[in-house]
Amino acid sequence: MMYQEVRGYSTISRKWVLCFAIFLSGCVSTGPEQQSMPTHESNTLSTELVENTPKNVASAADDIATVSPLDPAKAEDVWERIRIQLSFALPDHQRVKNRIQWYANQPNYMNVISQRADPFLYYIVTEIERRGLPVELALVPLFESDFNTTAYSDKHASGLWQLTPLIAKHFGVKMNSWYDGRLDIVESTNAALDFLTYLHKRFDGNWLYAIAAYNTGEGRVANAIRRNKRAGKSTDFFSLQLPRETRDFVPKLLAAAHILKHQTIAFPAIANTPVITVAPLQNGVILDSASEWKEVAMLNPGYRRYRALLSGPEHIVLKIDKAHCWSSYVASLPAIPDSQWKTYRIKRGDSLSEIAQNFDVTVADIRTFNQLTHSRIRAGDELILPIPAEQQIEHKVRSGDSLWMIARQYNVTVDKLKQWNGLARSHLNIGDTLTIFLTP
Repeated sequence: MMYQEVRGYSTISRKWVLCFAIFLSGCVSTGPEQQSMPTHESNTLSTELVENTPKNVASAADDIATVSPLDPAKAEDVWERIRIQLSFALPDHQRVKNRIQWYANQPNYMNVISQRADPFLYYIVTEIERRGLPVELALVPLFESDFNTTAYSDKHASGLWQLTPLIAKHFGVKMNSWYDGRLDIVESTNAALDFLTYLHKRFDGNWLYAIAAYNTGEGRVANAIRRNKRAGKSTDFFSLQLPRETRDFVPKLLAAAHILKHQTIAFPAIANTPVITVAPLQNGVILDSASEWKEVAMLNPGYRRYRALLSGPEHIVLKIDKAHCWSSYVASLPAIPDSQWKTYRIKRGDSLSEIAQNFDVTVADIRTFNQLTHSRIRAGDELILPIPAEQQIEHKVRSGDSLWMIARQYNVTVDKLKQWNGLARSHLNIGDTLTIFLTP
């Protein structure tokens, strides 16, 4: 779960910040319950601890365990690039050992993770290095979302970084009925790293506190620290009374860093070269060849109604080898079929902003589609408006319904049903209403 609040951030008032303290969100589970580790593994871990590591994790988490002589930029594999920069010390705690054992018991896990991470990991690591942040943060999507760009939780967090709507909007992520920037690699990575940077500063440079607060909220972490201080107890992360999910959240990162650093599990290679590029997209478009540009949907899952790329950011994520073709395609985009458009006759008293609101588009989109150089319109004239790529309907869950049956009934996929409705599990309740988008 990722419960989050922001306090003291430069752009928030004190009163608004208090709302964060009661805002809950979720994250996607990455596997079954953790299993205990054999005694011999426990002994091995003990010998690998950094000498004289303080018990107070406030300093221990930021100590550099090793300094690698290798140049990360020259690594052939992105995982190797991460490995030689890992710096967090490894606490000798059972929850970390349990998670290490969990990874060891999932031989195919990293194959799936690497396949999903392949297009994005180079970009994430580059952004982390550019900001001067610890490279361990690149592992957060590994256990937050299993590197699934469209992951949703039952607490309404989504994307690789499992951002909640409140945190996403606060850090500038664009969200509307056409587009959800939490699923965009550029917007979500910026927001997640901004948030983690703030939390790191909030907790005086303690990364374990910051990572825990990313999951459960800074208020809970701060309160747990205060309670332990008043009781005369240790205030290291593992001594804090936090929700069970948060108590496991930090060990997941430390365990992943441990197995990567010591190469106890194979991480399938991901070439240490850029895979994607971020190209400008100043105007919305509706693709006339969805099959030709199916990679656009995969790399830009933030567009809710693909193949309509509307009301999103002024960029699009592309494979590097397709960037030139895309630029040529957009520049000479053929006429959109009539089935993708409708006309609207302007009435007396209408304004572009009112029309945009009524038809769920932006003023900029209307101006683009109609080649308007200003916002003045005249009653009796016609505007061309885009028809969404899908027709929206509502399905009320009845006795005997299942996601599989509903998906089959409407000729859509179960994954899409989950994405459209923010479902983390397959359980349905009679009377629930599901939103479904049907392709015309």
